[in-house]
Amino acid sequence: MDATGVPPQRGTTATSPAEGAVVVLDGSGLDPGAVARLADREARPRVLPAALARAERSWHTARRLAATGRIYGRDTGVGANRMVFVSDEDRAGQDLRLLRSHAGGIGAMLPARQARAMLAVRANQLLAGGSGAQPVIVEALVAALRLGVHPAVHEFGAVGTGDLTALAETGLTLIGEHPWLYGEGSAPGVVPPPVALEPGDGLALMSSNALTLGQAALVCHDIDVLLRAAHVVAALSLAAVSGSLEAYAAPVHALRPYPGSLRAAAEVRRLLGVPDRPQSAGRRIQDPYGFRAFPQVHGPALEAVEALRRIVAVEVNCPSENPLISEDGPNGQPAVYHHGGFFAAPLGLALDHLCLALLQTGRLSAARIAHLGDPDITGLRPFLAGGPAASSGMMILEYSANSALAELRASADPASAGHAVLSRGLEEAASFASQAVRQAQRAVDSYRLVLACELTAAVRAVRALPGPWPAAPAFAVLGADLPDDVEDRPLTPDVTAAAALLPDLAGL
Repeated sequence: MDATGVPPQRGTTATSPAEGAVVVLDGSGLDPGAVARLADREARPRVLPAALARAERSWHTARRLAATGRIYGRDTGVGANRMVFVSDEDRAGQDLRLLRSHAGGIGAMLPARQARAMLAVRANQLLAGGSGAQPVIVEALVAALRLGVHPAVHEFGAVGTGDLTALAETGLTLIGEHPWLYGEGSAPGVVPPPVALEPGDGLALMSSNALTLGQAALVCHDIDVLLRAAHVVAALSLAAVSGSLEAYAAPVHALRPYPGSLRAAAEVRRLLGVPDRPQSAGRRIQDPYGFRAFPQVHGPALEAVEALRRIVAVEVNCPSENPLISEDGPNGQPAVYHHGGFFAAPLGLALDHLCLALLQTGRLSAARIAHLGDPDITGLRPFLAGGPAASSGMMILEYSANSALAELRASADPASAGHAVLSRGLEEAASFASQAVRQAQRAVDSYRLVLACELTAAVRAVRALPGPWPAAPAFAVLGADLPDDVEDRPLTPDVTAAAALLPDLAGL
């Protein structure tokens, strides 16, 4: 509770003078924004006692069920070894063998931000109950978040049916076999106390898509910032070419009331300070698609990130473990359910959808850059150049933006179209959500650069127009710390500065 005695909202940030920002983990209210705050160390985690008690009940229930029945992963091998039963003399080492044998991740080490997002998601999922893992595992995961340490996790090892390698590596770190890595601000040598494994902990910890979900939450957060900033950038570009506002009129979009298109058009009107029913004031009867169809193309991207946000919110707040330890079985008695709830098809499809939608709006951004260099569109010098007549100005930005756009296009190839048959044919399909989220991460990085190129060009174009600038929110960026030298020179610093400015634009 904070100083008022009122607990902060679940999965959201609360502020108190003593502790700073806090994200509450209770197994039911975590959202992508809260995951990002924990991953970026902008907030500290707090576990509700009731949620920890729920995890403890699941642990005790699993122990009782294990004494009377056969449970996958506790009494048997895993995968194609599901019908190979563990002997009494081998039972004590079963969980450690599972962690060691599955800690086979390969490739590069993941950044601390992604590993921390995984820790936050897995802790919250365990608090939802149903895993049967001992509560001390949750406490250790949360302690790692508080202390700023994270496990060494490799990039490759999952195909959207559970992040087995990443979570096995995490498990070996929790028990002290692998070292913790220190993040910025963490105290060397200060780590969570080692966890002593109990029967069932190994598979209970691994049976989740926590890494992929953590990465997807970060994608949600990052792309939301860029898509909001894109409203400002597109508005500036529209102003730079004296574009027609008829395409943004509220009656136009009310006839096809897609939420994303309505929002995109309304944001451009707000940012330019124009009414819902603007009078035609453009230089042309109709503008190129980059300006005229922006709401129709950007809107689906806004809707795609919201769809992904809803799916991530479901997944990070539910027990997806196989087997599921349930207190709601036949005749109201506890039961073990073996199932496929870990299969991440909804997540993979939503990520693929987002990448495709991002490609569409990225294409229009690149198109607007080309138009900003065309004197027939702007009435300004070719490529917004200064200096001698043959100067190149911002010509190269078209090439750079289209190079980044090509990477975005490659990232939009649906990962969910992949196929794999694993574990002696028992697992004959995969969602490839793990691959989809990596593609989405690349798509976010590429789109950021395309948008930064457009912002660089749009600011130069608007600054070249006769003033004064209107007193509307979009024009605040013209006073930002962006270079105003129009002589031919390297433009990399301009684009870098513009990319750094995008989060500020998202808040306008």
